[in-house]
Amino acid sequence: MRFPHILLALMLTALWGANFIGIKLGGQAAPPLFLVTMRYVFTALPLVFFLPRPRAPWRTLILYGVAMGAIQFALLFIAIRNGMPAGLASLVMQSQVIFTMALAAVFLGERPSPVQIAGAAVALAGLGVIGAGRMEGAAALIPFLMCLAGAFSWSVGNILNAGAGKVDPLAFTAWTALSPIPILFVLSLFFEGPQAMAAALAQPSPVALAALAYMVVGSTLIGNSAWSYLLTIYPAGVVAPFSLLVPVFGMAAGVFALGERISAQEAWGGALVAAGLALNVLGPRLAARLARR
Repeated sequence: MRFPHILLALMLTALWGANFIGIKLGGQAAPPLFLVTMRYVFTALPLVFFLPRPRAPWRTLILYGVAMGAIQFALLFIAIRNGMPAGLASLVMQSQVIFTMALAAVFLGERPSPVQIAGAAVALAGLGVIGAGRMEGAAALIPFLMCLAGAFSWSVGNILNAGAGKVDPLAFTAWTALSPIPILFVLSLFFEGPQAMAAALAQPSPVALAALAYMVVGSTLIGNSAWSYLLTIYPAGVVAPFSLLVPVFGMAAGVFALGERISAQEAWGGALVAAGLALNVLGPRLAARLARR
């Protein structure tokens, strides 16, 4: 990967890491499903009136939007609203690297190396440690499982994005933001109720507005466009591991901005996940260098 593209990947991981703070604070100040609905409303509008539709099938645009928006973020917002620490959520969501690697092997013909498989096994062990620590009750386990399901949905979006070919990344972000809107609106209407939605519109919280602005501009329009751009020029298995840095920013922000505490077991599990993902990213290069000696 070229150095400017590495810098771009680092920038978007920082944006996404800090985004978990916006999700936590915004989800406390407004109904979370309604907040994520508004996120995609303002991501799509008014850009879809000025940017031509990307040269990708409608099916790809719709399925990508549903996977990345309606499923991933609905699960993530609800998980954090129901007690999942923002920093820990940022770590668990990076299991999408493992899911992406597996799906890329099946659908894109990308073959992971033995080192990458070993890294995935270590990361999975770490997720198992975190999950075991949260099996004391459904109140803790369910948000964790929701984050895992959201991570899998993210990986599906990665494969759809990679299969879309070279498209304008900003247009792709804006047009794929249309399909989650009706799904999220109906979910918010059913689970949160029209009164909560109306109250959020009539008397919007400054915190919710600030979180929404960051999620629309920083996380979605800039972050997702950069991610989409990288996926159009590099294999999904090369791009996805950069998200390893998201929990570094996310967990640091959770500790310093929100005062979150992580248990010893979660810390050990998180260390295993980080080690496994690092092995996935750096292992093939190290193995290649050793083979040349």
